[in-house]
Amino acid sequence: MTIREAINLFRYYLQSNHKKRTIESYKYILSRFDADYADRLLNFVSADDIYLFLEKITQNLCRSTRRLRYAQLKAFYNFIIDRCSLNMKNPCSATLLCKSFKMPRQVPRCILDKETVDEMIYNTMKQRDRLMLELQARCGLRIGELLKIKVSDVVERTITLKEPKSGREAEVAYMPENISRKLVKYVKEKNLQAGDRIFPICYSTARSLVKRLGAKLNVNISAHDLRRYSATYASRNGVPLEIVSKVILRHQDLKTTQVYLGKISDTEAIRWIDVLHGK
Repeated sequence: MTIREAINLFRYYLQSNHKKRTIESYKYILSRFDADYADRLLNFVSADDIYLFLEKITQNLCRSTRRLRYAQLKAFYNFIIDRCSLNMKNPCSATLLCKSFKMPRQVPRCILDKETVDEMIYNTMKQRDRLMLELQARCGLRIGELLKIKVSDVVERTITLKEPKSGREAEVAYMPENISRKLVKYVKEKNLQAGDRIFPICYSTARSLVKRLGAKLNVNISAHDLRRYSATYASRNGVPLEIVSKVILRHQDLKTTQVYLGKISDTEAIRWIDVLHGK
């Protein structure tokens, strides 16, 4: 298989499975890679070739952009090798490339505890704001997904999320019964119609709202921390990782979910061992 054939296959995959912004993001590196190596066989492009190629196209660019281009090329190779069952290693996994374009060590995120989240929600007097917090903390919604919800998207205890981040046509989020009742009541009280957005505020306003409510408790919090909390809380209470990943967070890859989960303390580890096997 030539590089051009592989790129055409990958482009078809992107068109069928990803959003426009993701496709646009890949367009530059795929076109440059095609221009340099179009007719060369896939397994005849070495790690050194890729290193020189990446250095050329990312020269004078910031580190985050360099890492992005490397990650995109690595994803391209991973897809082709897996889809075509090729007996070859990903040249992007070579030590030289991994070290040159490696991600910085991630700083462990502070995971919110249940008491803080509950206090933050219960101290929020405005019904709209309280519902927004609960849908993020209890249902794992992204703030962007939350703000797009229309009345017609809500059916009993499910919310249909249109054009989700995953690139799918739609996804389904699930609500606890008490939150479902509150949401229905809120829609009726506000006399919202089927095509109306339930929370018609902008992204920056929603982010500022969460930050301000957290500040009242002396907690530095972002909207995404509430989604992260929903995953950690579920995991710590025995919900299988597959459910946390596929149902609550709606991730395609379990590895992405594992990044969300906070570090387990020694005390908590011992508690779970006791739960499993007795004291």
